[in-house]
Amino acid sequence: MEVIFINQKKSYGLSTATAMIVGICIGSGIFFKVDDILMFTGGNVYLGALVFVIGAFSIIFGSITLTNLAARSNKNGGIVAYFEEFYSEKIASAVGWFQTFLYYPTIAVVVAWASGIYTCLLLNLPDNLDLQMFIGLLYLLLFYSINIISSTLGGRFQVLSSIAKLIPLIGVGIIALFFTGSHPNIPQNVEPVPLTNVGLGWLAALAPTAFSYDGWAISLSISGEVKNSKKTMPIALIIAPIIVLFVYLAYFLGMTHILGPEYILATGNGAVTEIGQMLLGKSGEIIILLFILISMLGVVNGVVLGHIRMPYALATKKMIPYSEQVAKNNRGFLTNYSALISLGCSLFWFLIHYLTQKFTLMSTGDISEIAIVFGYLLYMLLYIKVLMLYKQKVVTNTFTGLIAPILAMIGGLIIVIGGFSSNPKSMMIFFLICFIFSFAGYSYYKKKTIQ
Repeated sequence: MEVIFINQKKSYGLSTATAMIVGICIGSGIFFKVDDILMFTGGNVYLGALVFVIGAFSIIFGSITLTNLAARSNKNGGIVAYFEEFYSEKIASAVGWFQTFLYYPTIAVVVAWASGIYTCLLLNLPDNLDLQMFIGLLYLLLFYSINIISSTLGGRFQVLSSIAKLIPLIGVGIIALFFTGSHPNIPQNVEPVPLTNVGLGWLAALAPTAFSYDGWAISLSISGEVKNSKKTMPIALIIAPIIVLFVYLAYFLGMTHILGPEYILATGNGAVTEIGQMLLGKSGEIIILLFILISMLGVVNGVVLGHIRMPYALATKKMIPYSEQVAKNNRGFLTNYSALISLGCSLFWFLIHYLTQKFTLMSTGDISEIAIVFGYLLYMLLYIKVLMLYKQKVVTNTFTGLIAPILAMIGGLIIVIGGFSSNPKSMMIFFLICFIFSFAGYSYYKKKTIQ
């Protein structure tokens, strides 16, 4: 059977691959992360900057480590392809089911919902869950339609949205270089928060900061459609994480320089709108909210762009039922089975998310937290494989084959330990759910092989 690939022309270049990583990592979280970091560090700006640097270990050194695998593989499926090529087909199937039916759709759904929240804030609409979810659903369907209609249209939006979201973040950093004014006064109705010496308490900020870098590996799902993938993807995996770290530091240091740590600690998330008004006047708050919304939509598009390719990738490897039909993947909405499976998964988790929020079925957080920590354990298996390849002298570069994997594993452990320490009971349940999905994929392929 002749397989029809989603994008046979390989129209994605370095800009799209880089924008996928930058666009997915930089969501709305960074806009509201500054006060949280300062709270953990007792208002110490230098410790806060250090937290961002250490938190970036997972993405910077993780992506550098995976360049060794990207340079040796041109298969489709991203992370799944690496497990298939460097571990086994059964393990790859387990990872594929986890990513396709749990990881991708839960992230897409929650970010779409968050986009609905910011739309309500921007348009001064009622703070109503049903309305937020409805708007989020419209966004989700919009980006599925865009990426199904054109394989390049979604990529172009990803590049544009990534550039747009960088404007306010880098802009704050640049303006701070020339800012000589005084810090704003803390509002009279707000209680000041004193600067304190937190000792080693600042280490507690590492886990939530590291989460703000999550999603970078989703970019690997388009590697099979990238021009000269073996050279392009490693470059993107090096450039993009450095851009993300630079942007985060520019925004953090810019905010603290213009507003001052005392003001940010006292006003919390309100500092975001304050800096918008200081720099852009009365309409500054609206402009900042607009950029935040664009950031969120860029994440939704990036996740959808990656997710619609996953069922197809699994089908070409015979890892899901009805693989022959899905692998045909003819163009057009009604015949694009891979996209329809992806959409079906997202709609299922959209309903689950709505129910959990409506009836407070999750005490804290949302369904996106189910898969994030488990995903880092999977990445760490790939880091271990690179270390093994280095030991076997297949990988000869000491930095990318030895130092980077070790540092990446440290970053991954920070996230895993931080996730468990924040909510151990919920995390055990989440891990059980992830294991069930992974075991289903493993069992299906094993049964298929026996038959």
